[in-house]
Order: sequence, then structure tokens, then C-alpha cells
Amino acid sequence: MEKPNKIIITGGAGYIGSHTIIEIIENSNFEVISIDNFSNSSPKTFERIKKITGKQITNYNCDLCNISELEKIFQKEDSIIGVIHFAAFKSVPESVENPGKYYFNNINSLLNILDCCIKFNITNFIFSSSCSVYGNISTLPVKESTLFSKAESPYAFTKQVGEEIIKDTSKAHPQLHTLALRYFNPVGAHISGKIGEDPINKPTSLVPVITQTAIGKLNQLIVYGDDYNTRDGSCIRDYIHVTDIAIAHIKALNYLIEGKNISGFSIFNLGTGNGVSVLEAINSFEEISGIKLNYKVGKRRDGDVAAIYSETSLSKNELKWETKYSLNQMMETAWRWELNLKSETHL
Repeated sequence: MEKPNKIIITGGAGYIGSHTIIEIIENSNFEVISIDNFSNSSPKTFERIKKITGKQITNYNCDLCNISELEKIFQKEDSIIGVIHFAAFKSVPESVENPGKYYFNNINSLLNILDCCIKFNITNFIFSSSCSVYGNISTLPVKESTLFSKAESPYAFTKQVGEEIIKDTSKAHPQLHTLALRYFNPVGAHISGKIGEDPINKPTSLVPVITQTAIGKLNQLIVYGDDYNTRDGSCIRDYIHVTDIAIAHIKALNYLIEGKNISGFSIFNLGTGNGVSVLEAINSFEEISGIKLNYKVGKRRDGDVAAIYSETSLSKNELKWETKYSLNQMMETAWRWELNLKSETHL
């Protein structure tokens, strides 16, 4: 019997990585190998994936900045057809406070994983990028061709630099087909409610802060600024369900494998194309949950851009990908996951 082709997923225990593993298992013939050292995730993630899919995932507990340990994994595993590189530190506020941590980890880990792709003749590589690469821009929605403004945080800068590194690498090694997916704001949880965003460190993204405030883990939600030049003064983001993003990775993988990536390095926005303000997101959650959130308005947070949302026609036309989940569904699944987490702790 022929062995299935394998996909290496870095950060497989993380939020987007874990949901992508589930979609790959359920909607493709690839075998998944994860690399995750649990720096901001839990081994419990793989138990949850098994409950949903029935599959036990092989995970290597390895720091991607350790090139010798990383090479051992690539030496051991055969039939690897592609790598999806999720693993990175991602908190904007933390990156402002500790930029060296972000520059060292996010850039070194990328260099090492690309080095392994070249050394072990792996020809397909997908990079988790971010809408933060665009910076604070006045022309909305943003297209893939929109020129970068100055990065508003060290995290965002590591994504800008990361894309340049990949572009230069694919130019020097044309056998390596590369693609960057610029996520807007991933939220929500698997439709089962059995897996979702569960960071080890205190969350800084809006939706887990909303659900943790509603459940009582956090005392209060802070809206960072209501004096932006937006319709209600709060920041505007393009919130997108994590499962929609996970499905896009399968589409992107097939796009590379089928040889459609004629430029060598392709870039796609992953968003809904709709801007939603922080206050509108809070209202959506209150509507689906029936809970009045305890929140107050605070001062602006360093590193935040005022407004950003995507133009989605390129990913729709080239990847044949469209989002399916509404804002209320994003909030409903996130809340279902938070409630399940609470029931887990009381078992």
C-alpha cells in the first residue's frame, strides 16, 4: 500500500494550527506531522483533535530555533510534500514590550524551517502571515498589491521581514514553491465546541478576552480607545472564522501542488472583506449570549492600527475560497468553546 504524503505543520497545538490539522484530516488524504514545543499551547490540544477526528497526531516537541533538532525530524520523516509554518510569537503588545524575543524567535525559526525545506528537497511551503504587514493605511480595503506602511509593532515587522526572506529564498531556489497567507483577525472555534483558542499566556486578542470576561476569568474588558477616526471611535478589524482560515490552507496547498503558483511566491489575503468595530463585536457577543459584558474604554494601545479590512477577490478567484461563517456564528462558536472549557475544569 502506498504511503500517504505528509504535511509538516509547525505550531500544530496552536489555535490556527490545530483547526487546520482537523480540516486536513477530514477533507484531504494527507498525513499530518506536527512540530510544537508548547511555548503558548497545551499538549491537551492533541487529545481534543483525537476526540473530534479519531486520529492521534504525531508531534515533535522541538524549538524551531534549534536547527540540529529540527533536522533530525526531517531526517526521520519521509514522504513530506509540504510545510505549513504557523509557529511564531504573535502578541502585538508583548512584541512592543519585548522586541528582541520576537525578532529572535520569529525570524530564526523561519530561516531554519526554510533551510530544512531546501536541504531535504521539500517543494511546497506555506507561511502564516498577517494583515499587520500593511501597517496604518488610509486606503481601504487592502489588496495584496497594497504597499506596506511602517510596521506598527515588532510582531508586524517580523511578518514583513518574513515575507521578504521567503520571496528571496524562492528566487534563489526555484524548486521551492512558496505562498504567504495574510490573515486578518481569526476568531471563533470548531463547530463542535470541543477545540478553540486556549492560550497559556493572558490573551490579548479581542474575542478570547470577551469570552473570558463573560465567563468570569477576567474581571473586565478594556476597549483600547474610542477616539479613532472610525464610525464609532473604536478600532475596526476584519474578523474571520478560524475554520474558514483552516480550509484556505488546504486550498493553498493544492494550489502549490497542482503547479498553479507560477510566480514562485504568491500572496493571498484571508478575510471576509467586512470591517467590524470593537464595539460592534462586543454587541454581537452580547446578542448571541444574552450576557451584558463588563467593559470600559481605556486609552489607545501601542501597536494598534485604526482600521483594516481586506479585499478578497484574489483568494476567491485563484484559490476558489470563500468564507462561510457570519460574525454571530464566530461569537457563538467561541462562546460554546469557552463554556466547554469551564465544564472540563469541573469534571
